[in-house]
Amino acid sequence: MKRFRKNPEDDPAKLSDFDAHSVLRNLERKNESGLMRTMGIFVVGLMVFSVLFSVSVVLKDPPSDGVLDSSGLRNLQFKPNNAIGSVDRSSASSDVLEEEKLLLNLLSDEFDGGSCLSRYQSASYRKKPLAKPSPYLISRLRSYEALHKRCGPYTESYNKTVEQLKSGQHTGTPDCNYVVWISFSGLGNRILTLGSAFLYALLTNRVLLVDPGVDMADLFCEPFPGVSWFLPADFSLKNQFSSFDQKSPHCYGKMLKDNKFANSDKLDQLPFIYLHLVHDYDDQDKLFFCEQDQTFLQKTPWLIMKTDNYLVPSLFLIPSFEQELNNLFPNKDLVFHFLGRYLLHPTNKVWGLITRYYKAYLASADERIGIQIRVFDTGTGPFQHVLDQILACTLKEKLLPEINRQESITNTSETPKSKAVLLTSLSAGYSDKIRDMFWEHPTVTGDVIGVYQPSHEEYQQTEKQMHNQKALSEMYLLSLTDVLVTSSWSTFGYVAQSLGGLKPWILYKPENRTAPDPPCRRAMSMEPCFHAPPFYDCKAKRGIDTGNLVPHVRHCEDMSWGLKLVNHYDEL
Repeated sequence: MKRFRKNPEDDPAKLSDFDAHSVLRNLERKNESGLMRTMGIFVVGLMVFSVLFSVSVVLKDPPSDGVLDSSGLRNLQFKPNNAIGSVDRSSASSDVLEEEKLLLNLLSDEFDGGSCLSRYQSASYRKKPLAKPSPYLISRLRSYEALHKRCGPYTESYNKTVEQLKSGQHTGTPDCNYVVWISFSGLGNRILTLGSAFLYALLTNRVLLVDPGVDMADLFCEPFPGVSWFLPADFSLKNQFSSFDQKSPHCYGKMLKDNKFANSDKLDQLPFIYLHLVHDYDDQDKLFFCEQDQTFLQKTPWLIMKTDNYLVPSLFLIPSFEQELNNLFPNKDLVFHFLGRYLLHPTNKVWGLITRYYKAYLASADERIGIQIRVFDTGTGPFQHVLDQILACTLKEKLLPEINRQESITNTSETPKSKAVLLTSLSAGYSDKIRDMFWEHPTVTGDVIGVYQPSHEEYQQTEKQMHNQKALSEMYLLSLTDVLVTSSWSTFGYVAQSLGGLKPWILYKPENRTAPDPPCRRAMSMEPCFHAPPFYDCKAKRGIDTGNLVPHVRHCEDMSWGLKLVNHYDEL
């Protein structure tokens, strides 16, 4: 506000009443004008600050503990940010909330909650657990975490074992043994194989180390407290990972062919063995699933595993693992459900994608229906036969209501429900057509249907960071639905159904671009399918149908030669 220097000539006492009144009025106007300008500037500034602050809270996702600093594998810790996924449940018992947050004690409570928001917030987005993890599984997970702290990257035991690896041989019994998971194949495959590798590590008392590849640290938080699960960048064999195959001299199958194990003393000196368990593996590679071969492999401190298969069903057929697996998983169809929810916590960046979409489009619906579309046909979609199959399945199984083509508005005595359809596909065409159908016609029940599709990338872009972050967020969103429809052969769908504990309706794979009849069937369990299992009797040394050996390992619904875990007492 301007200051006015007092001048004797301006003294009101020396002016006429009229002049004095005029001067005073002008002074008041100037003062009021200056004050209004100042207040105006202040208000505008306050509004701008408020908008900027709001945008920063909504759009910013704090870094997660899956991101590593430049010096190596030290985890970065951050303060909690309650802007993402916060849920007010203050009226509930604190003990109950703590148990739910830890997924009925499946998770360790040693982590900082803000460094990985999804770890402890995910429980508030899900229905109550299908079953409690067994006390034995919880105990073994805590034991494994202690082993990982003692043997993980850059510990004394790790450094000692790495030095022996560099020397080309090992002597004596190592303090720690390891299985190294190579990042390989698409995201759905990687998630399933990571669970397989961890279970194998648990069964064989090995430490799991994960090749971060191009994006694993951007997708998932650290699952074990204290020490990272990521393989250090300076690991001596890391630059060979891309070249490992069936012809590699350290490939287990090749060494069997070359009779390298005729002298058992040689096996004791091997610093590492490469396990080729990819879909193209041969009969010698498949001997990995035999009891005798597992005994051999126990002697080697480093096992390097490359696979694109969910190996778990065949691990249940190895006699030495049978009792341990029964103790870990009394419910056979919940294996990956528990493994996935223990290991796989989306980073804060991905968790932000998940929670913002869920709150915007799914949270307020009375029911959420997930539809996952994977098309293996060549050419540009959408394909009419795929759309016909989706509608035939969802209408036949009463997952979605029929539309009324005769009336403009449906009058019903029942209270209509709101149903949110979450559809994931590389093509936008299917969701567009289904959305238009429910917009242009009322439903016979009066239910209101919203159709939502987070992304449509047109083609798979496995090596792109944002593509995989969106893919993971969509798998997770599908797992939060109430009912689920998935596509045959799709690991994307397997991950969603297992994390969500959902028995999906599986769309049969179309042949000759014709919608199958029937269009779909209900899955026996929420477990994934092992697409390329061995068919070999290790004792009799002959071929056998491994889908008929035990009640809890059956052939898959969507792939007749595949294997999956089921609860044998369930109705099939």
